[in-house]
Amino acid sequence: MKKPFWWRWVRWHSSKKYKASPAKHAEWALESVARTLTGSDIAIDCGANVGEYTALMAGRGAKVFAFEPDPTALKLLNERVGSLPNVEVKEQAVGVGNKKVMLYRAMKSDDDPIVLTQSSSVLPFKSNIDQSNFVEIDQIDFADFVEKLDRPVKLMKVDIEGAEFELLEALIDRGLIGRIEHIFVETHDHKIPELKSAAARVREKLAAARLTNVNLDWR
Repeated sequence: MKKPFWWRWVRWHSSKKYKASPAKHAEWALESVARTLTGSDIAIDCGANVGEYTALMAGRGAKVFAFEPDPTALKLLNERVGSLPNVEVKEQAVGVGNKKVMLYRAMKSDDDPIVLTQSSSVLPFKSNIDQSNFVEIDQIDFADFVEKLDRPVKLMKVDIEGAEFELLEALIDRGLIGRIEHIFVETHDHKIPELKSAAARVREKLAAARLTNVNLDWR
């Protein structure tokens, strides 16, 4: 069981942060921002899975949009947060363009159907997916979604198993990345060679625009 936040805060600031990895710093930063959310804020969980971070964001009263396309994870996500008045569960993948896409399941997903939903991906070349085991799902044009919101987004978490760079590039190119104050992204270019050029391009664009609201160290 996770220790209380106050206990972890003392441990972190007294010693742990001085020897922690960038990923641990990002994890701490995400949770810290989530705990500053208020009822007037919007938060988005892209790749919500079973709702751990959705629940954290919603706990402070923020309006939370939780995107999750995997049917197995969706069932648990809805059980956990679907009845909360400030959470809107979106049964969709986030990406570029409104269309039908294939969601590929992890290899041997039947061995642990819940945990292995974390590896489901729309990328057929991801090394740990089974190309013969997939479901057809709806994808939303995420940049359009952000553009239509009635106010800026305070916090966004992105964990979409390799599709993150295409999503970020669309937000950058359409001038929408600045509408999101804090973005924490799990990246996969260190595991998926096919993403390296897209990853380099996005990092170059972030640096060129001097954008500091995107954290690519979160895991």
